[in-house]
Amino acid sequence: MSTTAARPLRADAVRNRALIVDAARRLFAERGLDVTLHDVAEEAGVGVGTVYRRFPDKDALLGGLVTAKYETLLELAERAAARPTGREALREYLLGAMELRSSDRSLSTAVMRAAPQTAEALELRERLWTVIDGVVARAQAEGVVRQGFERDDVAAVTSMIGSIADRSRDEHPDAWRRYALLIADAVCPPAGELPPLVGRPLEPPVVGACVASRA
Repeated sequence: MSTTAARPLRADAVRNRALIVDAARRLFAERGLDVTLHDVAEEAGVGVGTVYRRFPDKDALLGGLVTAKYETLLELAERAAARPTGREALREYLLGAMELRSSDRSLSTAVMRAAPQTAEALELRERLWTVIDGVVARAQAEGVVRQGFERDDVAAVTSMIGSIADRSRDEHPDAWRRYALLIADAVCPPAGELPPLVGRPLEPPVVGACVASRA
């Protein structure tokens, strides 16, 4: 019986794989999930055949990236859950998730619907939901969150802020922060007096573009 182990990747193959993954992460964050493997190859500066040797199809490439997104969200949720009060925990996770989405166009679609879900990603998702459930429950027990607010609302409002960020990024890169605070304050007001909003309202044409956009 043969006991030959799989050969390790050559140095150039390891470098190419890293280039491909980094390029894919950038493109999916900037453009969403409509990116093709040809786009990734061009961005990485390698031949499309090199991409296909490492990743036979887009689902194979997306699978690893989706897992990484869940890991990032889970880390955020666990850090928020360690805060001393439910109010602080919920606000930290809400605002943190919105900030992540503001710079990553693919986050909502990857987590909510379109991307392939590997067994590892599904396990991370369940852990994430469990932590967020606990954060929301603490805030509810303290009476500091809007009655009826649930875990699934977090993904919805995060996606809403993402739409604003996507459409206003070039001319108003920080506009999403104003609306993230509006939502967080409406859901779970901070203790004490409300601070002033940041920035200025978006002009009607920009708001119209946000409403018309799709994730």
